[in-house]
Amino acid sequence: MLRWLQGSAWDQVPHLRRLWLYLVAFLVMFVLVVPSLVVIPMSFSASRYLEFPPSGYSLDWYRALFGSSTWMSAIRTSLTVAALTVLVATPAGTLAAYVIILARPRAATLMQGALLGPILVPIIMIGVGLFYVYARMGLLNSVTGLVLAHSMLALPLVMVTVLAGFRTCDMNQEMVARSLGASRPVAFLTVTVPQIKRSILTAMLLSFLVSLDEVIIALFISGGDRSTITRLMFNSLRDEIDPVIAAISTLLILISIISVLIIHLLSTARSAREKT
Repeated sequence: MLRWLQGSAWDQVPHLRRLWLYLVAFLVMFVLVVPSLVVIPMSFSASRYLEFPPSGYSLDWYRALFGSSTWMSAIRTSLTVAALTVLVATPAGTLAAYVIILARPRAATLMQGALLGPILVPIIMIGVGLFYVYARMGLLNSVTGLVLAHSMLALPLVMVTVLAGFRTCDMNQEMVARSLGASRPVAFLTVTVPQIKRSILTAMLLSFLVSLDEVIIALFISGGDRSTITRLMFNSLRDEIDPVIAAISTLLILISIISVLIIHLLSTARSAREKT
């Protein structure tokens, strides 16, 4: 198996011998994707309750969604926080990865372990801790508090993604630029960043989706006019089963798909320009 993966040998393996891999990939995609896609026809149901398959179709729940000031306020809050999280977590995670790649092995291991903490600690413990800290700092039910919390969760993913980009780029080019008189920031921005731009774009997408989908911490630190869409969805499911949730879930799925497509198109366009 390892010999197949070396060079171009994998391309020479007959498709029949790779059939088991195709089946596994199909099963994984089926388990992950199908439950999400079921929500889409449910959002067009004419019933007053969630049902699948729908007995009739209607746009009533989308009208109810866009006509509700509460739901629309939550959507605006979530999109605002997600966008600000990208602006905070992406530069911070990129710089953290840059420091790690330049540090000595032992220091790099310690820094990487420390920055991975938010995804190693149970999220509910982070939520409880943030609640008590924010209560003292006056950051509860604020966009600033949400952005800081979501940036903390997104930073490890940004760091890991950008680190993968650093592993494949030529750091000697930055050293050459500095030897020719460029400062470290200028050399980093003009020489190194273009080499890892795809990793940075991927990191931006991940940080956006992490913020948009996060619910546990939002339950602790957001509320009122600053409730996120996921918090409102959770409370709505707890209090009553409102079919509007299916419409919101469909919109969130579309936002995720569109975000991935945008990143893919940007990456493809830049690759085409580089080849020409």
